[in-house]
Amino acid sequence: MRIPPESPHHDDLAHRPAIPGLPGQGDKKYLRGIVDMGSNGIRFSVSDLSPPLTRILPTVYVYRYDLSLYNEQFDPDTGRKIPIPRSVIADVVAALLRFKIICKDLGVHDDRIRILATEATRTAINSEELRKTIEDSTGIKMEILAKEDEGRIGALGIASSFSDMAGLVMDLGGGSTQITWMSTHNGTITTSPKGAFSFPYGAAALTRRLADLEMGKTPEEAEKARNKLRKEIRDNFLDAYHKLEVPEDMKARAEAEGGFPLYLSGGGFRGWGYLLLYLNQKHGHHYPISIINGFRAPRSEFEDTKRLEEIARTSRKIFRVSDRRRGQVPAVAFLVNVLSGAIPLGIKEARFCQGGVREGILFQELDPAVRLLDPLQVATSLFSRDSVKAISKLLLNSIPPALPGDLSKHGRRHFPATISHHVIHALANTMYVHQVMSKESASTAALYSTSTGLLSSVHGISHIDRAMLALVLEARYQGEMPPREEQFKASLREILTYQEAWWMEYLGKVAMLVNRLYPSGTVDARAPRIGLRAEWVEHAGKKGNMDGVKLIIIVEKKDNDPMKLAEAIRDNVGILEKVGKRKRWIGPNKEWGLHVDVQVVEEEILETKLS
Repeated sequence: MRIPPESPHHDDLAHRPAIPGLPGQGDKKYLRGIVDMGSNGIRFSVSDLSPPLTRILPTVYVYRYDLSLYNEQFDPDTGRKIPIPRSVIADVVAALLRFKIICKDLGVHDDRIRILATEATRTAINSEELRKTIEDSTGIKMEILAKEDEGRIGALGIASSFSDMAGLVMDLGGGSTQITWMSTHNGTITTSPKGAFSFPYGAAALTRRLADLEMGKTPEEAEKARNKLRKEIRDNFLDAYHKLEVPEDMKARAEAEGGFPLYLSGGGFRGWGYLLLYLNQKHGHHYPISIINGFRAPRSEFEDTKRLEEIARTSRKIFRVSDRRRGQVPAVAFLVNVLSGAIPLGIKEARFCQGGVREGILFQELDPAVRLLDPLQVATSLFSRDSVKAISKLLLNSIPPALPGDLSKHGRRHFPATISHHVIHALANTMYVHQVMSKESASTAALYSTSTGLLSSVHGISHIDRAMLALVLEARYQGEMPPREEQFKASLREILTYQEAWWMEYLGKVAMLVNRLYPSGTVDARAPRIGLRAEWVEHAGKKGNMDGVKLIIIVEKKDNDPMKLAEAIRDNVGILEKVGKRKRWIGPNKEWGLHVDVQVVEEEILETKLS
């Protein structure tokens, strides 16, 4: 099933840039107020879909009301399901009226405020009363998502969280969980023709059900009941998998790679993801990024339920894991255990995202041309200089063209396909941002820019791309940092392969050279023109031949050159050639690197030589 855009309105990509987080800089019609009435809490947000930053769904204001509509529907003494108490309904109405005031203050039009409810509201005994009270009190029609719509919106929220994706998709809320498959290509989202299958196995619902299974039973009887529930969940997931009609090419890739990528959203899975982050930051690791969106964990860690349950039980405080979420960990562990054995071909890795109802509702508005845009490139475009296209071209020209034939024949002489051109364009956009800083702070600020600095809140960037851009920007500022930051840099490198990390160092030094040639970010056509060209070479060294890169810097030849530009550039090529020295290679034993030769030539420059 292809999910089309519902309200394309982004025909003006030349709209002046806005500063993320500051509302009202453009047309108020782009502001959206979203209320996500989930089972475990109610989330309020205001977003600004003004071009050109639309793709990253900038958040203007966001907060959460800690009220579990699911738990409020059960008598605390008997466990019997009851209507949502009128006092709770009054509290919900009061919170919604306060949100209307916030929306008015920020300039959100009344007809751009939406209240969306999911499983807990849909299945409440007095759902109709709750809906009518809210609509009469606020004047806003409440939208209760059907099971299939909840899965579809959740899938769109996940799609908004990645530039490209293909795999199985799951959303674990408080009352229910959904499963489907999805892929994105050229801005078009393709998902199962059956939509998504929803089951009442949310984190809160499963916690209550597991507790009920043990009430009044012997340990043997309780375990028998748990095994029956395991079989029920496993059979339902397996049946859903077959009915979803997973594409054959997706199955073939999963078989070849050891399982499906599993894209996860919803509070239940995000809590599981934060436990994994805690594990990677506190137990012998130094994982450097604390943003859940884009974080991924291998199957071995994702399915290590005993260890994560132990962490949740014994750790005094866990980042972004509330006491309520901690109490639901055994239920999530139960679900993960069943899931790991229910999915044919298995799970390769888990990828966590921030996408939910808010992101899904907003993302469905976007035109395919906007969905197609890369979040990293969109976010960094705000900081680009006048000649960013020319600067991007210089950076791209510093990479040798691909050699024909099988990569294995060329040794190390190939550029990693994992480094997208979006990362290089993002470097061109941001390579001037920190140059106003002193040498003692520029590299450090650049290194943290994607995790806690100016790009930390951008939606849809993977941790790999965050690490790449941080490292390449740090290298662009000569890499001068105080000793305390070296561990953070090393941790960012651990997210990448040695090959990727080396190329970030190389491209960062190319960017430094380009900056010295064009310190304002403007390539003046009247000034002497510079071109770059790169080639793969086999360098003859003292210890034998080694693969290398030859970077040719072409300086426009002039009969009278009082600036002696070519000579000045030759004085600066050492910063690039050092990257190729073995002692600068990447890895604990300097395992990966390439030799770098730089040649400066003066030629009659034709456009073909610069392309």
